[in-house]
Amino acid sequence: METYVALLHSIVLGGGRRVVMADLKAVAEGLGYQEPRTLAATGNLVFRAPEQPLPKLEAELESAFAAAFGRHVDIIMRTAEEWLSLARGNPFLAESEKDPASVHVRVMRAPLEAGTAERLLGYCTRGERVAIVHGDLWVDFGGKPSESRLLGVMTTKRLGIGTVRNWNTVKGLRGMVAG
Repeated sequence: METYVALLHSIVLGGGRRVVMADLKAVAEGLGYQEPRTLAATGNLVFRAPEQPLPKLEAELESAFAAAFGRHVDIIMRTAEEWLSLARGNPFLAESEKDPASVHVRVMRAPLEAGTAERLLGYCTRGERVAIVHGDLWVDFGGKPSESRLLGVMTTKRLGIGTVRNWNTVKGLRGMVAG
């Protein structure tokens, strides 16, 4: 058995409705996943299942999600070891510990190209810093992300399928899979 982390790109269903985490856990249980647990109410799921390719799990969860909630949502998967590696790779660790809400990672389905960071520098007008580590985009916003032009270009259309999590969430999920 392997422990997996599943990250939903969005939990907003439209019309003011959001996915309730208990319902997300029920979807996972319906697929036969074991010990499904959620972190916060933002679409973070940890579960155990037989070892299998991540694209297979992503497709299976996305299909079950659409059937349960009537809407497709991109789901990004990592194994427990991959998640621990992601957390260890934080290039802005000191800043993360000072202000966990100012450092985010865009976890990608397919690794970003090396030149992506340089293309984003033009949007770093408030001292933001970016780095690509193992294909994922780390950003130190140096303050509130909502005040940065960079946040607006970190989209699926520009970067590909991925989803953003702040350092507190990365640490929380690290704690869930480390044990």
